Amino acid sequence: MELYDRIALVTGAGQGIGRACALALASAGASVAAVDINADGAQTTAAAIESKGRRALALRADIGSVAEIDRVVAEAISAFGRIDVLVNNAGVTRRAYIMDLTEADWDSIHRVNAKGVFFCLQRVAREMIPRRSGGIINIASIAGKGFAGTSNAIYAASKGAVISLTKTAAQQLGRHNINVNAVCPGIVRTPLYAAIVRTMAEKEGVPIEDVERRGIERVPLQRANEPEDIAAVVVFLASPGARNITGQSFNVDGGLIPD
Repeated sequence: MELYDRIALVTGAGQGIGRACALALASAGASVAAVDINADGAQTTAAAIESKGRRALALRADIGSVAEIDRVVAEAISAFGRIDVLVNNAGVTRRAYIMDLTEADWDSIHRVNAKGVFFCLQRVAREMIPRRSGGIINIASIAGKGFAGTSNAIYAASKGAVISLTKTAAQQLGRHNINVNAVCPGIVRTPLYAAIVRTMAEKEGVPIEDVERRGIERVPLQRANEPEDIAAVVVFLASPGARNITGQSFNVDGGLIPD
């Protein structure tokens, strides 16, 4: 197991991509702090990790709060002694036309997707710097690279911020032997995606299956991602095999966008 004796902290670990990442890291040998705003979700993920014979810690936190970020990082370090890998996954969105978005939408989406990602990165990097070791993986989106099918413009802006942050952080933290990369999913079968599809179907008055089919038809590989497809890339980026990869944003989208 490539990540044996490594300690990972995964935000948004209660479901979807975050849960898949937490379980995949555990399968690769890591102990995992599973953080989610839903305490039951975090606990369910932690229990699944422990069933694999790995250590786990369930932590409830609102990643939009810097005080709560500080708390859960401190609790993870108290339990495990250090953090070797951060998976910055927690995120929010809703389906909306650009002219229907509000100031409240901007604040709520950026609070988690941009602010939360930055301060999680900063707080964990503060612990990694003295040890001159660590890997940070930010979950962005192809929406941040201009994908036309994004849920909304504010979400796209927040994920563009994550991609930009990844590049800057990689440059500034590289001297401390800390790798920073991003993964940019396309269509992923998660509860968040299901909610967006349901909203579109209700608005258009068509079956959910029709909306799903239209989305898949745009993908060159003709299939959506499962959360485990994203998790596989995360495990690689956390592994020794990626030790010289930093500042990159990897699309996992079946070919939806060209770069």
